[in-house]
Amino acid sequence: MTSAIYPSLAGKRVVITGGGSGIGAGIVKSFAAQGAEVIFIDVAADESRGLERSLSASPIPPVFRLCDLTDLDAVAETFSDIGTVDVLVNNAANDDRHGLGDITPKYWDDRIAVNLRHLLFCTKAVVPGMKRKGGGAIINFGSISWHLGLPNLVLYETAKAGIEGMTRALARELGPDNIRVTCVVPGNVRTPRQTRWYTPEAEADIIAQQCLKTRLDPEHVAALVLFLASDDGRLCTGHEYWVDAGWR
Repeated sequence: MTSAIYPSLAGKRVVITGGGSGIGAGIVKSFAAQGAEVIFIDVAADESRGLERSLSASPIPPVFRLCDLTDLDAVAETFSDIGTVDVLVNNAANDDRHGLGDITPKYWDDRIAVNLRHLLFCTKAVVPGMKRKGGGAIINFGSISWHLGLPNLVLYETAKAGIEGMTRALARELGPDNIRVTCVVPGNVRTPRQTRWYTPEAEADIIAQQCLKTRLDPEHVAALVLFLASDDGRLCTGHEYWVDAGWR
């Protein structure tokens, strides 16, 4: 796929959560190719270090930071060490399947911590520096799952619906400081993790329901993220932007 080059992204400090694999890894690769200074956060150390090594020849080699985003003290320490950020991509999440009968108060707290809470506190950590610099971009990740009402994902879908509400609220609050907040809503993206949940027959059924009969890959999602992070997307804020090949 031939991708656009955004001169405004060169040299920008970009933090990507959940960047070690899947969609996050695709976003890390895409920003690195733009000449951005990329720091990606993950708990999957082996995968993340492998990605870091594979991109060592980038104009500015990406840097992996090990951090459990459910540990808010660790989040605060990590972002303090990173310093001022131009772009934050809140991508990290976990879509483990579960039924209503599986949900306990402890599991609720865990899933909300994994899928929703850290987006707010990562945002809170970068906002002071963005204000000092005169602006920035925060890109949250939603999900098509709750729009479709997919089964066995009630807490994941609850969190993802909350992210869209959070995006709109933060865009309104931070707009006067020239900080734009958007939400990317991917469809079903072909990643190694997703092969755990979808058989080839199920994937064929998804494609049949899409307007465009092409499988979504991480690079398709990353292309939208790059635009929203760049100066070309400087008047985009407070909304959801879909990349789902028309599946809904």
